[in-house]
Amino acid sequence: MKKIALILILFLSFSACKSSKNKRVVTKKARTTKTVSKKTSSKKSKTKTVTAKSNTNAESIIDYAKTFEGVKYKYGGTTKKGMDCSGLIYTSFKKEAITLPRTTHGLSTTGDWIDLKEVQEGDLLFFATKKNSRKVNHVGIVTTARVGYVEFIHASSSKGVMISNLAERYWYLSYVQARRIL
Repeated sequence: MKKIALILILFLSFSACKSSKNKRVVTKKARTTKTVSKKTSSKKSKTKTVTAKSNTNAESIIDYAKTFEGVKYKYGGTTKKGMDCSGLIYTSFKKEAITLPRTTHGLSTTGDWIDLKEVQEGDLLFFATKKNSRKVNHVGIVTTARVGYVEFIHASSSKGVMISNLAERYWYLSYVQARRIL
């Protein structure tokens, strides 16, 4: 009986945070563009196209994700009874009619890669938490982004859905990439 309990504990602590449920197609909402005039030093008018992003979607996604804060970890979970990291992302974006892949690996190839210095609220952060591996197995949504300060919400296998800071040693060393969906 003790051996079975030990095996179960080891299995849960080493399991990756992903699910093998059906893959989904990504649908992106149309981005609007606006033209901004910028004066240069030679007093000529230069036109630059800027993508205007709706922060409303990101705020809504983050607010919904925060409603799961404190929910226990459950592999493959997508409800208040239990949630895994990719399930949190999938469920939060689905609320805004944005369909994403269900697995962490699927999410890691969705959207556009962005530099960590450019992350904004609503972007996804990917991590490799297994020792001696750079294979992505964990994901979170950026909730706060300022220069040198990034917080994200995610489903930790040990503490459930929570908000963490990228500056924490564990997350900083595990960080792999950031991607923009919105």
